[in-house]
Amino acid sequence: MVSLDVLRDAAALVHETVQPTLQHSWPLLNERVGAEVWVKHENHTPIGAFKLRGGLVYMNRLRQREPDVAGVISATRGNHGQSVAFAARHNGLAATIVVPEGNSSEKNAAMQALGAALIESGHDFQAAYEFTLAEAERRGLHLVPSFHDDLVTGVASYSLELFDAVEDIDTLYVPIGLGSGICGAIRVRDARGLATKIVGVVSEKAAAYALSFDAGKAVATNSADTMADGVACRVPNDDALAIIRHGAERIVTVSDEAIMAAMRDLASDTHNMAEGAGAVALAGLTKEAERMRGKRVAIVLSGGNIDRALYLKALTGDTPN
Repeated sequence: MVSLDVLRDAAALVHETVQPTLQHSWPLLNERVGAEVWVKHENHTPIGAFKLRGGLVYMNRLRQREPDVAGVISATRGNHGQSVAFAARHNGLAATIVVPEGNSSEKNAAMQALGAALIESGHDFQAAYEFTLAEAERRGLHLVPSFHDDLVTGVASYSLELFDAVEDIDTLYVPIGLGSGICGAIRVRDARGLATKIVGVVSEKAAAYALSFDAGKAVATNSADTMADGVACRVPNDDALAIIRHGAERIVTVSDEAIMAAMRDLASDTHNMAEGAGAVALAGLTKEAERMRGKRVAIVLSGGNIDRALYLKALTGDTPN
């Protein structure tokens, strides 16, 4: 267990740069689900996603540990890369970001606008990550992982804000990419001694964490071909899985069609744009709506960074692919 003091100190560091995001209970969404639903709006950070919090804490602690670090490199599908680029620039470091080929052009542009040098390599995130390992070694750069204790401690600040603002939440639905968000939520819940149940949500096309949760050990998949690129994980992180298995109630799988429907619901009920991963939590709650009826629940709208063409498909009810 991480102490509440450590979590609050990390949140204070985050808040030096990023204002706390708001949480709202939207009447139309409450009617749709049949519960009191609180939306944590991580789509309103300066990079449009929760990842920024972890990057700020990680980079601050890196500078303390390695004051002469030459530069950083990381693999991403987008939001982690924006976090690394933002936090690196904030700490006076050069950042190189590796993305898979065919990655979101708008997320790529956002990372470059934050000063990152962009490299495209590999057919998916795992292939890009493996290239990054070799490139870090070759160029003598510090490799920023996608899951690390400092990242978890940083992103935990959004759960701290949520639990400070809203009492007696029965269940919190959190999307799972590599796991920093849900692990941060579990740490805050436990540090505060709350009874809130935490449910992870993944795409059924990227079900590695759901399979691993059920099997009690890491289970990799051959592909993670979901339109929700922020949760497109096919190789679980062992440390993340241990925290999730210990502290999560269950993991729900949802279809890409359900994710796109949740994107539409968030647009109509809250007037907020959600990327696929940002709508995954609502898709999970919607799947379990009868189970949650009449309860006070919360979802994490983890990000709003999505290419326009894909978002238009979601809004018009088109098929994911």
